[in-house]
Amino acid sequence: MAAGDRKYFSKQLVALLVGATLCSYFGSVPVSYGQANTSAQDIGKKIPEGAKLLLSANELVYNRDADLVSAVGGVQINYGGYKMVAQKVEYNQKTGRMMALGNVELVSPDGNRIYADNLDVTDNFADGFLNSLRIETSDNTRIVAESGQRVGGTMMILNKGVYTACLPCAEDPKRAPFWQVKAKRVIQNGVTHTIRLESARFELLGYPIAFLPFIEVPDNTVKRKSGFLFPTMSLSQNLGFGLSIPYYYVISPSMDATVTTTGYTAQGFLVEGEFRQRFENGTHILRVAGIDQAKPDNFSSGTSDAEAGQRAMVASKAEFRINPRWTFGWDVMVQSDNNFSKTYKLRDFTGTDRTNQIYLTGLGKRNYFDMRAFYFDVQDADRKNTAEKQQAIVYPSLDYHYVAPQPLAGGELSADVNLTNISRTHDDFYTVDGFDRFRGLKGQTSRLTAELQWKRTYVTPTGLVITPLLAARGDAFALNMDSPVNANGVPYAGNYLDDNSATRSMFTAGLELRYPILMTTENSTHILEPIAQIYARPDEQLAGRLPNEDAQSFVFDATSLFDRDKFSGYDRVEGGTRANVGIQYTGTFDSGYKLHGIFGQSYQIAGQNSFATDDLVNVGADSGLETDRSDYVGLGGVETPYGVSVAASYRLDEKDFEFRRGDLTTAYQNDTFQTQVTYTHLSAQPAYGFAEDNDEIQTSSKVKFKDYWSIFGGIAWDLNNDVLSRRTLGLSYEDECTIFTIAYTDTRDSDDESASDWTIGARLTFRTLGDIKIGTNTLE
Repeated sequence: MAAGDRKYFSKQLVALLVGATLCSYFGSVPVSYGQANTSAQDIGKKIPEGAKLLLSANELVYNRDADLVSAVGGVQINYGGYKMVAQKVEYNQKTGRMMALGNVELVSPDGNRIYADNLDVTDNFADGFLNSLRIETSDNTRIVAESGQRVGGTMMILNKGVYTACLPCAEDPKRAPFWQVKAKRVIQNGVTHTIRLESARFELLGYPIAFLPFIEVPDNTVKRKSGFLFPTMSLSQNLGFGLSIPYYYVISPSMDATVTTTGYTAQGFLVEGEFRQRFENGTHILRVAGIDQAKPDNFSSGTSDAEAGQRAMVASKAEFRINPRWTFGWDVMVQSDNNFSKTYKLRDFTGTDRTNQIYLTGLGKRNYFDMRAFYFDVQDADRKNTAEKQQAIVYPSLDYHYVAPQPLAGGELSADVNLTNISRTHDDFYTVDGFDRFRGLKGQTSRLTAELQWKRTYVTPTGLVITPLLAARGDAFALNMDSPVNANGVPYAGNYLDDNSATRSMFTAGLELRYPILMTTENSTHILEPIAQIYARPDEQLAGRLPNEDAQSFVFDATSLFDRDKFSGYDRVEGGTRANVGIQYTGTFDSGYKLHGIFGQSYQIAGQNSFATDDLVNVGADSGLETDRSDYVGLGGVETPYGVSVAASYRLDEKDFEFRRGDLTTAYQNDTFQTQVTYTHLSAQPAYGFAEDNDEIQTSSKVKFKDYWSIFGGIAWDLNNDVLSRRTLGLSYEDECTIFTIAYTDTRDSDDESASDWTIGARLTFRTLGDIKIGTNTLE
């Protein structure tokens, strides 16, 4: 063969290879479900410039009389990451057609494989035919067709196509997959960028369950296209059966919207709309929803659900990057009554406590800035909306943290600033077991806090870790609130500061000693670390006399044992000289066992104990820190190589070791069974708002009783009231292409008469096709 002929033949083989790839792209049904984007123009670009074509064949024949170039016998072509094998490859210079014959297999760089008995295309790739076509993508989706035809360079037609994302049965490959879609014709239109499946039939376990005259979906070159999305179903006690049909509408390259109509058998039609817009530096989402309830009396009488007729919601969420360090945004929601979004389980708005906020944040290499304004929306069935009216409005709260870039005296210097400004229209007051608690007072209060901290760590030659610490803090308050008065008009009995302003300061000198001890044996490693801290401070100024808004949540346990200030917020500051002593242990065994634990105690050495000083919420009452010698706290856990694990957290009375607070969790897991049981105990703290002991057992289990099939369930048992507060039972199936789950949930909460005491949720997911859902709850 002449050199020029070889060059020409090589060029045609490249064309054939690209043409085969192009045909495989246009003939692939899975593209409509999000496969990788490829186009005729892109294929050539993906082949590296200067790539060499490698051709291997038993025989290379050039028939000058017939103008036919042939590679015969075990043909292998590698070019630019593409690989093709065939028994024979021919190019007819007269007709301009190229053919690959006999067990044709083409592998693209992304791992997709195309199989065909033969492939016949014109040299400009405008028209062509494929017989006995089979395509396997890199994500294990498959398309099979009797034949395929490319027409006019823009359209690909597959005859008798079958699509599935399920792997073939290893024992019987001829058996029908779990699900598949059959269509008389599959038409891919390169102009409209759509795929049309005509006479489509959906089969499950080989049995047809749905017939449609046609389905038209966008191909993978279209990221967004207007059309109906998969419907969603729901079933609940007071709403009845609901069917949601969403429609997705593309407005522009940067805007789209979704409109969803849900019909409830008990309450009528709910309409939802979501508008999304993308900007160069951020996004904005606007959501609206509304319903005119058909049967409000389905709900418990005297609730906001029962008394509401026309109900609606408007929400807006946005975030914008001002520059690489600064971000501005908001997330707000307004609704016609206090329980609409929760009752109808509107996505992202189902929580009892909803935080509306606007914020500005900045993040540098050694500093952080965050400023936010809050409004708290409480969703419950109280028609008077009492809980929400008692919430504070925060405008704004500011936090700033800074770490000096250079060491000071060999240590790290850091600064923290917090500014909080809040107001409240109603007193947040209640009485428990004869104790008055004022969680918030009507009026306005502002606080500015600034703190400097320096610390340095030394390690001695013997391994002792020494960390000295110095800190200075100052607070300034502006107070414009009503004096605390209980429901009977009796003034607060504590020593409350009834003034317009106040200041306080706190200086701390601390020292921490740690001595990690490493012990090893032939089959284990152990680290034992005694820890001792001491913090010398003056007494807390104005202890208990100021409002407490952000330090109300207080739990003393092993995780907070070594905190310098154990209060959860800025409104209270720990004073007096305190020592924290404990030991930490970690053990690892070659057999697979792992152990860990912490145990310790805290001591008020001198000065006034802040936790024994009552404030408006009695935050330190029965906390375990109100005495000079605290309760014992600890945690520990064991992990075994057999799937069994045990973890515990506890607080024991410092006098008689009585169990005050804690939990115990035991879990087991293997290939077919997993379970977890958690026991939680909270001793009564009447002055802190808990009048009775609280004991609860929560358990969940899952059993795999057959390949891909599992049953799961769980309960929450209130031991003190002997009530099952939550029950869940469900069935699930999961393989490589299908997920099916159905569950029943029964929730009882005497303090919240919501839309439903029970719900049924289900989800059916076909990989690459989408989801069919009943309900909106997480099922496992």
